[in-house]
Amino acid sequence: MSSLSSYSILSQLEEQSPSDHDTFKEDLPLKEIPGSYGLPFIGAIKDRWDFYYNQGRDEFFRARMTQYNSTIFRSNMPPGPFMAKDPKVIVLLDAASFPVLFDMTKVEKKDVFDGTYMPSTGFTGGYRILSFLDPSEPKHKALKGYFLSVLASKHDNFIPLLRKSLTELFKTLESQLSSKKEVNFNPISDTYAFEYVFNLFCGKSPKDTVLGSGGNTTVDTWLVPQVVPLITLGVPKLLQLVEDLLIHTFPIPPFLVKSKYNKIYQAFSTSATEILDQAKSFGIEKDEACHNLIFLTCFNTYGGLKVLFPSLFKWVGRAGPTLHSQLAHEIRTIAKQEGGVTFAAIEKMVLTKSVVYEVLRIEPPVPFQYGHAKTDLVIQSHDASFKVKKGEMIFGYQPFATKDAKVFEDPEKFVPYRFMGKAEENLKYVFWSNGRETEDPTVDNKQCAGRDLVVLMARVLLVDFFLKYDTFTCSDEVFLVGTKVTFKSLTKASNGV
Repeated sequence: MSSLSSYSILSQLEEQSPSDHDTFKEDLPLKEIPGSYGLPFIGAIKDRWDFYYNQGRDEFFRARMTQYNSTIFRSNMPPGPFMAKDPKVIVLLDAASFPVLFDMTKVEKKDVFDGTYMPSTGFTGGYRILSFLDPSEPKHKALKGYFLSVLASKHDNFIPLLRKSLTELFKTLESQLSSKKEVNFNPISDTYAFEYVFNLFCGKSPKDTVLGSGGNTTVDTWLVPQVVPLITLGVPKLLQLVEDLLIHTFPIPPFLVKSKYNKIYQAFSTSATEILDQAKSFGIEKDEACHNLIFLTCFNTYGGLKVLFPSLFKWVGRAGPTLHSQLAHEIRTIAKQEGGVTFAAIEKMVLTKSVVYEVLRIEPPVPFQYGHAKTDLVIQSHDASFKVKKGEMIFGYQPFATKDAKVFEDPEKFVPYRFMGKAEENLKYVFWSNGRETEDPTVDNKQCAGRDLVVLMARVLLVDFFLKYDTFTCSDEVFLVGTKVTFKSLTKASNGV
């Protein structure tokens, strides 16, 4: 493979046709949904301990899928008592059933952004933020339309501002690596990812506001209490009970981070005046717009990049120098032909695009999706049909759905060329953005408003990296909800643009 360019790989894949598993099949047997919630309270606690400590996340689902011989079954989902009023869910683990969670005629998305529990609105200025609204709620249309408009207005700034932040990111990484044998990439990535998203929406560096140089750390302090019920810190066995009581049993009160959030609010309210002034035309008061902008910027975007950027280097690093050489060749050739890093140039980098989508498929930054059934309905796996009653909570575990062996060949393997040629049509089975990658965010659905921006950021990250470097080595390990990446070496580009 080392002698193949991305273009020759593309020609090999032209004959591949995507699978089609989308049609409703009348002949599938109707079955009872297997699984059990166990005894009240006790069953939810047992499932929580299996999920975090006894089995771990993936094995929790895999074991039950094997036990019930079904990709659809009943279970409790953490955090459970006393944080969640009702932990009972119907689990979906395949690509055929998962998309029901995107169908707004069948599911309601009210207050399910974090799953079976909802953090206090005290974390967000007393408002139910856009992420917690169902499209049927009037405020959803106004806020989603507002943010789609804001993103469109910032289009010309996407690439130049990101490249400016990436220049500093790589300079810092290279400098630290010159004096150390290895460097933790995550804190460097976090710093400059936040620098970028704040600058994009607020028009200045967070360092030039009350946030100062530690802006992303302040944001992390606000973020953690909202998501900590969904994670384990990997504590020793003797401390698991203590951890479970502290972060999975009772919600962390927002007053503990109120001073941090006030500082964030002050930075946004005084810096993003141009964007906030636009809210009135959508019928949104400036205060509510500001709290929503903070959530979009700091939780949705920056929070996602904390997972995605290390994940990109994890998988590209594991792939090794052959892929690095192919990416460098494609990126440098097209950047030179197009006169720089432009939208048109990036769109022509088919291998780079495929690599990003493959990372989003194999390790989606948001693994969980939830919704309540709006009516009695029938959900189909590849093999059977199941009745779901109105009001029941449906839960999809995305990393299994996007690694469905009936859709993707070698689904557990990172295949950089997976979405090239005709196989690009299989992007309809990439669900990371709370929707199919082949569909668009609108005011009537819950697909991420910044879907295209996130994909662009990931592609520009690879483009700028391989304009500067030929190859690299790194190690990776599981870290909270994502990956910790440690760089071991960087080899500067021998013929950069």
